[in-house]
Amino acid sequence: MKSGTQDQLEGKFHKVKGKLKEIAGKLSDNPKLKAEGTGEKIAGKVQEKIGKVKKALEK
Repeated sequence: MKSGTQDQLEGKFHKVKGKLKEIAGKLSDNPKLKAEGTGEKIAGKVQEKIGKVKKALEK
């Protein structure tokens, strides 16, 4: 698998994982877990964008 595609997939995975942590933090009234989920979601978005750039440069 090419680097750009892999970054995009991992980014999507981290976005979903972060969203789930964010929801779990809200439901359990745990601000630390919610913040951790928000951070992971943002990191996933960044990684996904990096993958898109790499994929564009590969062409």
